[in-house]
Amino acid sequence: MSSGSGSGLAPLERLPGYDLRLYRGHNDHDAMAAVRLGCAQRDRTDAHSVLDGLPTAAEIAEASAKLDDPFRNQVLVEHDGDVVGYSTITWWQERDGTWLYLHRGYLLPEHRGQGIGSAMLDWAEGRIRQLVQQHGTAPTAVIGANAMASEQEATALLLETGYRRVFSLVELELSDLRHLPAEGPLPAGIRIGAVDPSNYHAAWKTVVDSYANAAFTQKWTLESFLATADPTCWRAAWDAENIAGVALCSIRRHDPTVGEVEELSVRAQSRRLGLGRALLLDGVRCLREHGAETARLYTGTANPHRSYDLYESVGFRRQNEYVRYRKPIAVRSDGVGSTPL
Repeated sequence: MSSGSGSGLAPLERLPGYDLRLYRGHNDHDAMAAVRLGCAQRDRTDAHSVLDGLPTAAEIAEASAKLDDPFRNQVLVEHDGDVVGYSTITWWQERDGTWLYLHRGYLLPEHRGQGIGSAMLDWAEGRIRQLVQQHGTAPTAVIGANAMASEQEATALLLETGYRRVFSLVELELSDLRHLPAEGPLPAGIRIGAVDPSNYHAAWKTVVDSYANAAFTQKWTLESFLATADPTCWRAAWDAENIAGVALCSIRRHDPTVGEVEELSVRAQSRRLGLGRALLLDGVRCLREHGAETARLYTGTANPHRSYDLYESVGFRRQNEYVRYRKPIAVRSDGVGSTPL
């Protein structure tokens, strides 16, 4: 069988009718969105998830545009000319210097169990090895993969091929913003207010410092923080002239009925004073005032600050769990290697 795409990718010779080809741009977005929709029932996808929901073609186009070289780092699976799956690769550096190369794949349920998922994984790992060699990151590079806890086939494939679970994120929802619990009194000298541009650096530093001892966290530069700044529902707790904590909340652009608490951070010396709860409620109230009907947030299962207690006390309830897996990059004759996890 020929590849039919001019991509230079090998055809799936053991799987007649199937082919891998590289992403081509605008004309692929509808088909990619259809794959995600087609996986939803089997994988129990949460359509409103802020982590891994059901993106529209427009959202997939936006996400593709943000990738580094999407035309080489996304691959589609075709069956008799129809797109039935796709995989994407992204990468970033973590706070401890680790370079994480993350692949994520989606395959329609009726095409699973035939080796297609394995072929997609083989492509992703091979491409990641090329990227590691190009980037010169082998001493600290690892391969990562995501799967929802409800994705049975994807989870089994990752575990069978040498990946191990390293942590998970739990997503929570506050389903009705009309009836929020009352706030308690703030400590003397503390006030809560908006964050304006003159406070951006201090707000960013508050969040970054809160992750000082957290494992598996991505480096977050001030430049990337400023590039996506939307302070409409950002709230800060002030102790005199210093920021003691922040709640960075935003309205989901593609679904303005959903608000997101992107970050909730309180400095170590100001914890256990009720600031987190007050910030959270003030941020959620702002989301409601700007049209949100529900709010979402996510947190790590190994969070040391008992965040679950706080979120649940306000009314957030657990919805989904997203598991991150990792695997060393195998040492090869071409010199590409890795360090242990």
